[in-house]
Amino acid sequence: MSVLTFQDRHFDVFLFTEIKGQGLLTTIKKMNMNFLRITLLCSFALFSSKLAFSQDPKFYIFLCLGQSNMEGSAKFEPQDTTVDDRFRVLEAVDCDNLGRKKGEWYTAVPPLVRCRTGLGPTDYFGRTMVEKLPADVKIGVINVAIGGCKIELFDKNNYQSYVATAPSWMLGMLKEYDGNPYARLVEMAKIAQKTGVIKGILLHQGESNTNDTIWPQKVNGVYNNLLNDLNLKAASVPLLAGEVVHADQGGVCASMNKIIAELPKTIPTAHVISSAGCADGADNLHFSAEGYRELGRRYGNKMLSLLGYAAAE
Repeated sequence: MSVLTFQDRHFDVFLFTEIKGQGLLTTIKKMNMNFLRITLLCSFALFSSKLAFSQDPKFYIFLCLGQSNMEGSAKFEPQDTTVDDRFRVLEAVDCDNLGRKKGEWYTAVPPLVRCRTGLGPTDYFGRTMVEKLPADVKIGVINVAIGGCKIELFDKNNYQSYVATAPSWMLGMLKEYDGNPYARLVEMAKIAQKTGVIKGILLHQGESNTNDTIWPQKVNGVYNNLLNDLNLKAASVPLLAGEVVHADQGGVCASMNKIIAELPKTIPTAHVISSAGCADGADNLHFSAEGYRELGRRYGNKMLSLLGYAAAE
């Protein structure tokens, strides 16, 4: 976009009045226009910034974070690759194999986290949303997740100590986020705010913090940091936290669900998404493809109700 400029000079305005009967011109006032020049430049800069991007109030953005079940460990199937273009993903890393670049929007065809992750709850969260919302509303997700990580990795003030002791198999994933997944999530969220409105935060994490009774307080710290760093209000940005694989599926970390259930006591705008009946995989730690689909629908239906819409069937 070309930018207009004003030369750095004074503008002189001469006001004249003709005195009838004498045919004389009398200079009334000579006015230095530095002030006018500065005012015009400032006004133009403001106008140009508004032209640079336009925030669409009908583009709903959701931040997603967590560990391996948020990444998605199930292989996606042909039914998972047909996606409504109203469901978008803001790529958080460069993915040459997908033809995607960090910081750019794409149709939300899986994988939605990094370049070779699988199907996860975010996939069917977005599908459920666009299915029920008006046709002029779009859904965008930003998903930053690290398999096997504790919630401490997203603590902006203390993540370095966690990274310093991270297992070797995690280092490659961390490198894709320049060693700071929280900062990458905020960076991408600020890009998203130029075109849409952040409406909620989705969390699926807890397996690596099983039996950690202060987990809700740790999540509260991450949540409040996101609100502060992105100038968001809790009342308009709820937190949806999914349960880990349920006891009815033989979940090896199912005891963590009792702690996850306590989250709304610490965060009044938090809502727990049940995993009861969501099918799991052979390891009893991760969900199966169908389990992710169902869990994602539950995230979506809850968010729809919070936005004042009826849940999708």
